Amino acid sequence: MARQDDIDRFYGLLNDLEQRVGGTRQLKNCTGYMDWPDRGVYIFFAPDEYRDSGDQLRVTRIGTHAVSEGSSTSLWNRLRTHRGAMRGTYDGGGNHRGSVFRKRVGEAFVERDSLHGEYPQWGEGSSAKREQRLDELEMERRVSDYLRSLPFLWLKVDDEPSADSQRAYIERNTIALLSNYQQDAVDARSNDWLGNHSRSVKIRESGLWNVNHVGEEYDPMFLDILTDAIEDTQPL
Repeated sequence: MARQDDIDRFYGLLNDLEQRVGGTRQLKNCTGYMDWPDRGVYIFFAPDEYRDSGDQLRVTRIGTHAVSEGSSTSLWNRLRTHRGAMRGTYDGGGNHRGSVFRKRVGEAFVERDSLHGEYPQWGEGSSAKREQRLDELEMERRVSDYLRSLPFLWLKVDDEPSADSQRAYIERNTIALLSNYQQDAVDARSNDWLGNHSRSVKIRESGLWNVNHVGEEYDPMFLDILTDAIEDTQPL
């Protein structure tokens, strides 16, 4: 029952965080003018899925940024890439080759709706020419609509970019704790969860839009670090 107890504690801490920052946000209502911490961790929920034990929304994606030494990517820069374009040529769309989250959600749409012929190059390469991006714009917009509606919370963890940063530590251990990959499910994903159509067995079985760390052991001590990070996080 240790994992169950740690998951319950984790979600209790998320309740504390939600109260501290004044509630979850949605990307469709967020801008760079808000007072985002420079560095942090983000936690997305499924808007229509709940934990087995009650009415608390289930976490489905955990991420961070700038874990390579010398990286200058900010928390908002990462969230903005997931959100996609709000104006210009790709208005309403985005660039899934710059966001693994967008890529995975689009893949699931392609698989679920049998759209392989319409999007044969979805997810291929690290960049694409303008013509190809325009061909994929409708799917990019579907991805944006999905991601922009997901409730999320954020943590301020303002340490230096590094694979050994506290941000990477919190991300890695949160994923390992919540993942149901190759173990008994706690707060199992619903049959309607889009991730059930992912090409990745790790996404399908973990119940998370994450691939890295889903099969790892977690360190329960990370919950103490998470508690400290919550105390440092302020409303936007």
